[in-house]
Amino acid sequence: MKPGGPYGDVYVLRLGHRPERDKRVTTHVALVARAFGANGFVLEGVCDEGVVESVRRVVARWGGPFTVECGVSGRRYVRMWREGGGEVVHLTMYGVNVDDVAPVIAASPRRKLVVVGAEKVERFYYEEADWNVSVGTQPHSEVAALALFLDRLFRGEWRFIDYSGGFLRVMESQRGKRVERKG
Repeated sequence: MKPGGPYGDVYVLRLGHRPERDKRVTTHVALVARAFGANGFVLEGVCDEGVVESVRRVVARWGGPFTVECGVSGRRYVRMWREGGGEVVHLTMYGVNVDDVAPVIAASPRRKLVVVGAEKVERFYYEEADWNVSVGTQPHSEVAALALFLDRLFRGEWRFIDYSGGFLRVMESQRGKRVERKG
């Protein structure tokens, strides 16, 4: 399976990144997006080269087509996405339960932009989203929310993605670490 698989293109837009505070979490949002089947990651606002380079190094080592953009206006990006026929999925505590809507979202052939906030998300994103999706109604990590949403969206099939192009691969093992060099 290729990223996005039979569900169309899926990209993740990260809002509100604070370079001095959020490097690790934002990097993890991007890595989860890649590992769980998204086609790319978009960092709104400031272009944090440390985050971008970390993700690009992972893609070079572990493979897969995965794009990274940064420095975009989140509002403009969402508007352009919708004007281009895509749908917007905003992950929030205040939305509709993920288990109730993930199958409906997965059935749509439209490109998907998954919006993940950091701090307080502006009302604009709630109003512009086709779907405000809740992954639990208690405070939690945006990394966990994204992983759970993508797992439900792809029905667990992200495990079968072919990450071609890299030179490392983890081999299943009951105990210990087994990393194989490809080629």
